[in-house]
Amino acid sequence: MKKPKRKAKFNREEKFLMFIMIMCVVGLFAIQIFFGAQISNTKLNIEKIEYRIENQEKKNESLTMQLNELTSYNNVSAAIADMGLAYNNKNIVVINK
Repeated sequence: MKKPKRKAKFNREEKFLMFIMIMCVVGLFAIQIFFGAQISNTKLNIEKIEYRIENQEKKNESLTMQLNELTSYNNVSAAIADMGLAYNNKNIVVINK
């Protein structure tokens, strides 16, 4: 005659350990989701800052080009002529960068 199979019953300590393991797994998933969201938020902020930097670089380049146009020889000589001044080569000093 076969013995009837007993259902596996867990004692109090085993139930507590299983509860702790389940809570650890749930906690790990929650931590992973939280830090994943933080990383995504940080990446988004970095992209926004890079976009602002690119825009500022474009503005700086545009302003540099305008400055070069305004300080060209033709514009300077025209401004000198309007003020009634004379162009003197001896007073010009060239500075190399």
